[in-house]
Amino acid sequence: MKNYRTIILFAGFVLVSMFSIGQENKIPINEPDYNKPKLFAGFPDKIVLSAAHINEMLDAPLGRNSNFRLSVDNDLQFQGEVVSTASKYNNTIQSVVIRSNSFEGARFTLSKITGTDGSIRYSGRIISFKHGDLYELENKDGQLVLVKKNYYELVNE
Repeated sequence: MKNYRTIILFAGFVLVSMFSIGQENKIPINEPDYNKPKLFAGFPDKIVLSAAHINEMLDAPLGRNSNFRLSVDNDLQFQGEVVSTASKYNNTIQSVVIRSNSFEGARFTLSKITGTDGSIRYSGRIISFKHGDLYELENKDGQLVLVKKNYYELVNE
């Protein structure tokens, strides 16, 4: 009688283990969607900014809804609301996030870092996770330039 119980118990464990779901071998990787719509299709590939315009954005108070002038050469503007500001270490690091009113889902993140030697470095980008293009702030030949890039040049999903 003992042998039958052991055999039935073992067979039960085998059946349960065969039909139970443990771990699946599927790896959750997102494939890039290269067909995302372009948000800045009608805009130039490079937009030259001035430090004065950037400092105006960095000094904007939280909740301000305004048109921020972007370009030195023409009247390109970024209309939006300041949704986040930060200033750390006696204003050596300042940052601001502006949510766009005119570009669906876009945010302009901008930072200013002042070094111990007094040098100033800017970084930032205009990005929307729903679209296939973005602007990234770069220092080219002493000028601050927003350069249009492909979304997947910057973001890996």
